[in-house]
This record gives sequence, structure tokens and C-alpha cells, in this order.
Amino acid sequence: MSDPIASWELSRGDEIVPGLTAMKLLGGGSAYEVYLAFDEKLYAPVVVKTVRPDQVDDSATLRGLERECELLQILNHPAIVRGFRASTEGPRPYVVLENLDGPRLSSLIRRHGPVPPQQLLPLGIELASAVHYLGEMGVVHLDIKPSNVIMGAPARLIDLSVARTIERAATLTAPIGTDAYMAPEQCVPTRDGGPGFAADMWGIGATLFHALAGYRPFETGTDERDATDAERWPQLVDEPMLLPEWVPDDLAKPILACLEPNPADRPTPAELAEAFEPLMAALPKPRLGGWKPTLH
Repeated sequence: MSDPIASWELSRGDEIVPGLTAMKLLGGGSAYEVYLAFDEKLYAPVVVKTVRPDQVDDSATLRGLERECELLQILNHPAIVRGFRASTEGPRPYVVLENLDGPRLSSLIRRHGPVPPQQLLPLGIELASAVHYLGEMGVVHLDIKPSNVIMGAPARLIDLSVARTIERAATLTAPIGTDAYMAPEQCVPTRDGGPGFAADMWGIGATLFHALAGYRPFETGTDERDATDAERWPQLVDEPMLLPEWVPDDLAKPILACLEPNPADRPTPAELAEAFEPLMAALPKPRLGGWKPTLH
């Protein structure tokens, strides 16, 4: 039985830091917890990501928050969450983020099953747009997955806590990301020279595969202490599972191309978007219903 995760246990109306009042707990991970809050400066609801109480003295956690804050200051794109302000000092380090309207992609899959093409295709183009921009800015996200995608208009990519500049990513010596969505070069960075921009295309491919099929492209690996690399990350040795039979080849091929083991064989963001655009154009147009005037 695992130990309980430390929490600030803030309730509605509690002060997170001066000027930020908790509204409700949204969730979080092992190092951070996330609250919907009211920002008195912006006079609007925001999302506040704060370091958990048992992590406030952990240098690695604070460095991760600092990196995220630095990147949020330079990134500005319609499909990437915005950051407003942050502090990595004091008793409760935090970052204030945009409050996005919409469910996580992971929640949609869990509640409703596979995402239909009319939702999936614009999602793929929007994620490609975000990753193209990150590449232009010299940044790799390294954790693209359904729970880090908010399904709004447009879809938004969130959580830059493990993102790196391309130079920093090239120096990684340990795996980083979420096992089920990590490119092979993220799993064993010392073997393939470290993750580059193509790692995010793998993340897009794994995310779109999961959304379209309702299941992940690879079996779940084991986290046993003595597991081999291949046992922990099946994507190192296995081919992706088959997509459902109803998925047409012209939709399956660009998604599966993102899951090529060799980073050089994966499409660029622009190539993925170009493959999806004619499929978008070919979708049946919605029919206008409701009241129609009677002509005399």
C-alpha cells in the first residue's frame, strides 16, 4: 500500500498565497497539486499549480517549476496554455495559469470511448501547430498525452513541467515523460543521443492513436525494480497495436508514421497537418436543422 500524497488540504475560501484564493482542488501529481482559484489581481478564475508541502525543499522539484515558469514567459501560442505569474520562493511555490474551458482528452476517452474523426482531425492539426511553434522556439514538450490536452476551441496543450530547450534535452541521461507515451529516445536517452523535436511527434502519434482507438498503441510495461528496458517500455521492441478496422488507411498512416522507432522517419508537424487537411475537407458538412421559413 503506497503512502498518501502530501497535500495542503486547502478548502474553498482558503488563501493559497496573498491575492489567490482557493475555489476547489483540480488534481495534481506526485510533486504538485492544482487548484482552481480566484485571482484578485486579474479579478478572474485561474489555475494555480503549487508545490506539495513535502516537496518545497526538493531542489529537483523547484528546478522543474523554475523551468516551467521560464518557458511560460517566452511561449505565446493559441494552442498552448498561458502563464501569468509565478514565485519559486516562499513557503508555497506556485505558478498561475490560464483557466481553460473544456475537459481533458483523457476524460473524454474514459467517459465516451474513441474520439470521432471530426474531432480527431482538428485536434491533430492543433497539436501539430503547437509542436511546430515549440520547435521554432527551440523547445521540446516531452510529455504530450491525453491528460495534458484540454479539449477546447482550439485544443490546448498544458503542463510544461518536464519541457526542455533542445540543448538541455540533448544532455538528458535518465528517462523523462510518461511511460506509455514516451518515444524510444526518451526511454533510453543515452542510447539514441537524447530526445529531440521528433520526440513530441511520437507523443502526438501515441495521443491520437489512443483517442482514435480507445486504447493505447502499446501494452503497459512493468515498473518492477528489476525490469529490463524492454519490459518497462514495450515500445522499444514492439510494433504498435492495430487500429480498429474501420479506420481508413489515409488516417491511420500518418498517425502510425509518428510512431516510427527512428526519429528521422517520423513526419514533421507541418507534414502531419498537411496529411490531415484534405481529410478534414472531405468530412461531411453539418446539415442545418431546425426551423425553416415557409415561402408563399
